[in-house]
Amino acid sequence: MNAPRFFSPRRFWAVAVKEFIQMRRDRVTFAIMVGIPLLQLIIFSYAINNDPRHLAAGVVLADHGPHGRTLLAAMHNSGYFDFVRQMSSEVEAREALARGQVQFVVNIPAQFSRDLLRGERPAILVEADATDPGATGNAIGSLPTLLNEALRNDLKGPLAYLAATLGPIELRVHALYNPEAITQYSIVPGLLGVILTMTMVIITSLAITREDESGTMENLLSMPTRPFEVMLGKIVPYVMVGYIQMVLILAAGILLFHVPMVGSLPLLLIASLVFIAANLAMGIAISTVAQNQRQAMQMSIFFYLPSILLSGFMFPFRGMPVWCQFLGNMLPLTHYLRIVRGIMLKGNGPPEVFPHQWPIALFLVIVLIIAVNRYRRTLD
Repeated sequence: MNAPRFFSPRRFWAVAVKEFIQMRRDRVTFAIMVGIPLLQLIIFSYAINNDPRHLAAGVVLADHGPHGRTLLAAMHNSGYFDFVRQMSSEVEAREALARGQVQFVVNIPAQFSRDLLRGERPAILVEADATDPGATGNAIGSLPTLLNEALRNDLKGPLAYLAATLGPIELRVHALYNPEAITQYSIVPGLLGVILTMTMVIITSLAITREDESGTMENLLSMPTRPFEVMLGKIVPYVMVGYIQMVLILAAGILLFHVPMVGSLPLLLIASLVFIAANLAMGIAISTVAQNQRQAMQMSIFFYLPSILLSGFMFPFRGMPVWCQFLGNMLPLTHYLRIVRGIMLKGNGPPEVFPHQWPIALFLVIVLIIAVNRYRRTLD
């Protein structure tokens, strides 16, 4: 009997054709193989922007003279500031900053134009939400030159003497909540949401898919349990795992990186419950679609990747195109980052947390309904 040749093109082609046939049958894997590169290309190309512009700003305008309006027009024309709201008081301005409704507040004091014409160098106060230093750094850096150059056309002729060496006005910038622009203050709270998203979705989807492959799911199907009871029974143990992860991350962030906890820790724990449940529900929904653990892992990554790219964790959220922000607002991680950063760095309470809490709860309800319906089909 002749020994087989070292390499046979015929045998090679037979194996290759078999793999192509298997790939065609596994449509989910093939779709993810094509979808993830396209998703990365589109999101990275549009979402990566380390120089965000058109940042929401408010103004407390106590002086209605022409020079104050000149400064506001110059800031708007720079492309960094979009004035979306006029506040009546500093209290209202602080509330808007705490809720994340604006990124900056410009305070033009009373008698600004009069003091400017007298050569008294009146002060302009700019307050910035610096919980994400990358979102505000370039805009703040542009202010000194921008504001002094803005009045060049106004200070001509008899007023030319006001353009002193130090500039006609004094700029005061208050970077609130993270005045030293410490990166860890923004990254560590964000990692709390990122890690919970990754572990909760992947662990749950793999655990249930593994039961399908091992045959233990058949035992559950034979028991007199309702789909919602099975879902709840699978979610609760992993909720405890999520809280253990939270405690470890918070302890490390506070002890190792000295991240402040300005707000209420119990409030953060309560708000995190809905977020953890939403990610667990997403993992269960994925498991009802995936046919094996490999597909479950691929689909989990397909959900996890847009979450970290579009949530504002890696890149400034307001620096993304409008359609990216629309997609990002549909993801639980986007709202959870605002919750955890708001509680830890701003000291936000329930009134500031609720506007970001209900979108996560809505996501949880929708995904849970889909998962229960899919699970009922497997029962049939």
